[in-house]
Amino acid sequence: MKYTLALLFSLFFVAVQANPISGLLERIDRGASRKFSIEIVSQGSKLQAPDSKNENAPDFFELSQAGDKVRVRANTWVNAAVGVNWYLKYYCGIHLSWNQMQAKLPAVLPRVEKPECHETTLTLRYDFNYCTFSYSMAFWNWARWEQEIDWMALHGVNLPLAIVGEECVWRNMLLKLGYTEEEIGKFIAGPAFLAWWEMNNLEGWGGPLPRSWYARQERLQRQILKRMHEYGMHPVLPGYCGMMPHDAKECLGLNVTDGGLWNGYQRPANLLPTDARFNEIATLYYKELTRLFGKSDYYSMDPFHESADDANIDYAAAGRAMMSAMKAVNPRAVWVIQGWTENPRPQMVDPMSPDDLLVLDLFSECRPMFGAPSIWQRKEGYKQHKWLFCMLENFGANVGLHGRMDQLISNFQQAQSSEFKVQSSKLSGIGFTMEGSENNPVMFELMSELPWRSSQVSCTTSATFREQWLKGYLRARYGYTSPQIAEAWQILSTTIYNCPVGNNQQGPHESIFCGRPSLNNFQASSWSKMRNYYDPDDTRRAAVLMNSVAEQMRGNNNFEYDLVDITRQALADQARVQYHRVIAAYKAFSRHQFDVEARRFLDMLLMQDRLLATRTEFRLGHWTEAARNCGTTQAESDQYEWNARVQITTWGNRTCADQGGLRDYAHKEWQGLLKDFYYIRWKAYFDALAAQMETNTKPQPDMLGAGPNSNKTAAELFAMALPQEVQLDYYAMEEPWTLQHNAYSSTPEGTPIDVAKEVCEKYLK
Repeated sequence: MKYTLALLFSLFFVAVQANPISGLLERIDRGASRKFSIEIVSQGSKLQAPDSKNENAPDFFELSQAGDKVRVRANTWVNAAVGVNWYLKYYCGIHLSWNQMQAKLPAVLPRVEKPECHETTLTLRYDFNYCTFSYSMAFWNWARWEQEIDWMALHGVNLPLAIVGEECVWRNMLLKLGYTEEEIGKFIAGPAFLAWWEMNNLEGWGGPLPRSWYARQERLQRQILKRMHEYGMHPVLPGYCGMMPHDAKECLGLNVTDGGLWNGYQRPANLLPTDARFNEIATLYYKELTRLFGKSDYYSMDPFHESADDANIDYAAAGRAMMSAMKAVNPRAVWVIQGWTENPRPQMVDPMSPDDLLVLDLFSECRPMFGAPSIWQRKEGYKQHKWLFCMLENFGANVGLHGRMDQLISNFQQAQSSEFKVQSSKLSGIGFTMEGSENNPVMFELMSELPWRSSQVSCTTSATFREQWLKGYLRARYGYTSPQIAEAWQILSTTIYNCPVGNNQQGPHESIFCGRPSLNNFQASSWSKMRNYYDPDDTRRAAVLMNSVAEQMRGNNNFEYDLVDITRQALADQARVQYHRVIAAYKAFSRHQFDVEARRFLDMLLMQDRLLATRTEFRLGHWTEAARNCGTTQAESDQYEWNARVQITTWGNRTCADQGGLRDYAHKEWQGLLKDFYYIRWKAYFDALAAQMETNTKPQPDMLGAGPNSNKTAAELFAMALPQEVQLDYYAMEEPWTLQHNAYSSTPEGTPIDVAKEVCEKYLK
């Protein structure tokens, strides 16, 4: 009898432990798992294994009541997590997102009076861009990754890119090929730049990596994969597509193409598929990958990324070689490839079997390639291949409110419509493909729900659906709403969160504070393609409305986060208006007014720094502390902090920053960075303009016909008389900051509501 009881207890314990939703609920709120009943069933209510999947059957979850517990039934663990999230949002007014992954559930949960069921045929739901792993996740530890995997489950992700520790595989492979540790250190990039090494864009920048880093990442990836598998997710591991160090021809005698340069960086070489050793090296790579991290049903490869066609490459042969090497590891494996600029090249993928390739339509909300009209339109889409409708949303992990609500909804409708019959028949799911995460939760929430609301989306206009959906989102986000909050978000959802068709800018409207100063400052980074599409008064009015009800929302974490973010955006937008007042005063040679306007601009910048100091998410310290914590020695911590500082400022050395155009690509409106980096640039620039104005008040002999300008033409003299741009060596100002090690804290200072109110009264009324 005792043996039987012990066995039953043991089996019960294993069953509880095997249910990942219990762990998820306990991490949300201790004791929460006792309030739910989680059941994994098939569509016909027949019990099935959590990791089994009939790919022809839709995914589903159902909410109902089971006595005093809320019952969540679903066909997979991930779908059960989606059901839990749906219940928390729409029954409890609890919204879990990056700024809040824990919550206090009601002592007695609201009852589900009538069963509610949602299903979707979009059964593949992908997450991450290679860039996300460097712009957002470069220095994450297991505690942060655990939260992210929970976020993924709650939002339906079952196909996450999993490339942590790829550098460990490469190090082992290159050692076996005869490379030395020193040579490997010159090839593999540093922590903040691994994504661009992995995408075949650069070598070595930010390295060399110490041995402790490899041990850390190997251990971390195993933890990540273990939890993903517990949820029944299908991690997408990095495959081999022929990348080799640029000197592989000299070192190994391989037949490789010259990688050339990428924005000033030496690119790795590409091993030609016709080389006799291609299969040997690919096999060695997969052997090391499998030994460290196991096999996968999906492998990610993006060969010849962001490169012009090369006549020396047989793309069809390259595709066959890469596919063959992958299939040798797992005959069922699927190649996952990004739909981005020239990729996937038709000559490479057209001959492939439709079941062997999955294409990520990376920027579906703006530049779809699946067949819908856009500057990247492919009229035949991806032909026989399955593909995912993806939202990119953010570039460079830049801070800023941004979205394409109507365009996202409309393009999602088109992707499933009869107008694109061939393409829609191959649509298999959705994807989050942001370069940077932890921003604009409203957009990621909308995207995550579209598959579960497909029928609702298809039978209404994008604007009507947006308005209806937003009402529910606000109730979930804050657990409460008011006319002022509703009006603020109505303004935002029709302006800054509704970037129109034809505007192809990459991510948010960039803050004037973050750009290198000039007489015609507009965008901060080189490739943002910014174009004005909303009135700065729109964000100002929204911020004023949010501030008008802030006091009664004090202590509401989601509201306080949004209050800071919206007020930040409004202040940045008003600073752009203020900047033009400064330049107008300079061009009008109004010396006193110039001083007044310049001082106000600089005061606004410092006020922005104070506002952002109130939230950990907007503090530079949350980034630099995480970087330093990765080190096991002072030298390692210093190297990782340098990586962190360089990435968000110069990005590269002088050549790559200036001539390559990489500087400020990953700029951030963060406390600490504003005060100690951007302020320095703007102050120096305004001082230089002021000095020039002072110079112009003194006698100018060259303009009297004497000196080196005496032989200039009338047109040249006229041009000289116009307000002149001052030339400053910005890189010389920027690089010293990247080398410093002054501490920045992640601990908030001040209270969001009080500082936001001060911003509102001083600059937004």
